[in-house]
Amino acid sequence: MDCQTLHFSRHAFERMFQRGINPGAVARMVAGAEVIVEYPDDQPFPSALLLGFYGKQPVHAVVAREPATGNCHLVTIYWPDPIIWDESFKKRRA
Repeated sequence: MDCQTLHFSRHAFERMFQRGINPGAVARMVAGAEVIVEYPDDQPFPSALLLGFYGKQPVHAVVAREPATGNCHLVTIYWPDPIIWDESFKKRRA
């Protein structure tokens, strides 16, 4: 996702700490992540679910982007559950 800057919500910091995910690595992951779902009607800014990798482990991040400035806000980050997500971690299982 193209972000001018990346801001971390308190919730995102808590989740990164709980999951042992380094904030610097998250910034690099977001820059190279694949958008798998877009939420254009989210408020206060449109957001997207991203798929990236932390080492070799898949990770999902929800990032909201301010259209006027390009500033991004990490809402949350988590390890996708393989029971819920397909083997590509891009689609929910039926």
